[in-house]
Amino acid sequence: MKNDKKKNIKRLIKLGSKTARGGFKNEQDVIDKFNNWEKDKTAQKWLEAMEYNINEVEYVKAVKIDNKYKADVQVQIQISIKLKAQLDVQNLQVKLVSNHSSGGNQIDKRWLGKCIEQWKMPIDIVKLLKLFTGEMKPTKRNLKDPRRMFLFEMDKNDQSKIVNFFEDNKILIVSDLLKGRGEFSADWMLVISSDGNSKKWVLKSINEAMNIFGKESVAITSQGSLRIGKIGMQRKGGDGGRPTANMLQFKINPIRLFDN
Repeated sequence: MKNDKKKNIKRLIKLGSKTARGGFKNEQDVIDKFNNWEKDKTAQKWLEAMEYNINEVEYVKAVKIDNKYKADVQVQIQISIKLKAQLDVQNLQVKLVSNHSSGGNQIDKRWLGKCIEQWKMPIDIVKLLKLFTGEMKPTKRNLKDPRRMFLFEMDKNDQSKIVNFFEDNKILIVSDLLKGRGEFSADWMLVISSDGNSKKWVLKSINEAMNIFGKESVAITSQGSLRIGKIGMQRKGGDGGRPTANMLQFKINPIRLFDN
């Protein structure tokens, strides 16, 4: 089973957008479609995009998984193949978005402490990012927000340190943000776009999604946050001023998956 799964993950399936049948109010609709795969034509197309022969599929069971390590919604699909002692498990990230979305879909939020542990951050980068999130109170005056520092308010040398760290570790960071780690790591990304009465979908392997969202360089944005490829990193903010406002938040525009 593991070998078959790895073989599927390695295939970079380039799938164009397709018309989606039926409504999609939330992620439960995706689960219901998979569980009704014998009658649902859209679910059959999804399975074919994952390189399954519909005539060989015995049963499909889809459930929503609560992955505490990821901020987005994931669905786990168990697929049994006829006449084979084979049960495949595929994890999908599901994103329902407007076709006119400006790109504010959260894919991950985490405390800086988790980044330090997973990405082996040196102490100077940690200090700078604590100033960025507001975990450490800045001493510099005349800031845009006295509670924290935007990246463009830091010294040029410090800005370069941050950019260089994320550029040097971009492959690992993009993988952690989009794919995750462990048994619930994502294998696929399914994006369903709604534009009025028109709906379409695109399903790509997570490896291809990582190539798409991670292929550009790291840069500081005009808003003073960080862009890691096509992934935005910002201070979470909000939360009524609670400490969780100082978490790091990562976002993508899922619509970009249709353009590749």
